[in-house]
Amino acid sequence: MNAYWQCFSGIVLREWLRFVLQRTRFLSALVRPLLWLLVFAAGFRAALGIAIIEPYDTYIPYEVYIIPGLACMILLFNGMQGSLSMVYDREMGSMRVLLTSPLPRTFLLCSKLLATSLISLLQVYAFLAIAWLYGVQPPAMGLLLALPALLLVALMLSALGLLLSNAIRQLENFAGVMNFVIFPLFFLSSALYPLWKMRDSSEWLYWLCALNPFTHAVELVRFALYERFNPVALAVCVGLTLVFALLAVLTFNPQHAALRKTN
Repeated sequence: MNAYWQCFSGIVLREWLRFVLQRTRFLSALVRPLLWLLVFAAGFRAALGIAIIEPYDTYIPYEVYIIPGLACMILLFNGMQGSLSMVYDREMGSMRVLLTSPLPRTFLLCSKLLATSLISLLQVYAFLAIAWLYGVQPPAMGLLLALPALLLVALMLSALGLLLSNAIRQLENFAGVMNFVIFPLFFLSSALYPLWKMRDSSEWLYWLCALNPFTHAVELVRFALYERFNPVALAVCVGLTLVFALLAVLTFNPQHAALRKTN
């Protein structure tokens, strides 16, 4: 058990040092959601009046509605950023060194997913603190209840990023693949617009958003922030986290980069 803990703490420390040394990574993670909150929300406030929908008990301004979606945006981009670091580590050979450990590969990869997720939580709560100062103030207990929901979403998106990184053989292909994944996940969700507004616009667009895993992630966090429970969103997120993590572990091949270099 001591060997497992030392290995896990070493992986977490490595991710923490990488995060601390890459300060622009922290700032860039905050710029995107803050841009939506401070700039776009001001323009959309009049055009997108939000009706009374769960988990809210009254009419809310647009800024309040998008906070959970913007928090999940940080987790989404960080999950994909984590997949970039995985591709880089595979290219440099450090992942092959890590996997020489006698500990199970499943434990090593899951430890990396958890370490990445914990770093993401720091960025999310930094954003929520700024939003609080801006005037968007969820219940204090909701901020605490949202922690396990945010951690689950972070694990789900990190596992998805790891799964996608297994299909990326070269760093040069990373940007195109990630953009193809990130933008549909984010914009075809309830992060920026309620699903009923999507249905008013188009029935097929509504179903695309309703079936989007990111929608369930956003709704899980939204309900938790306002001290409510969404069992459907929880079931979807737990199930997809397990599926993505299992597939990521089964398909992970640290020899991809080595094979490419020898060809």
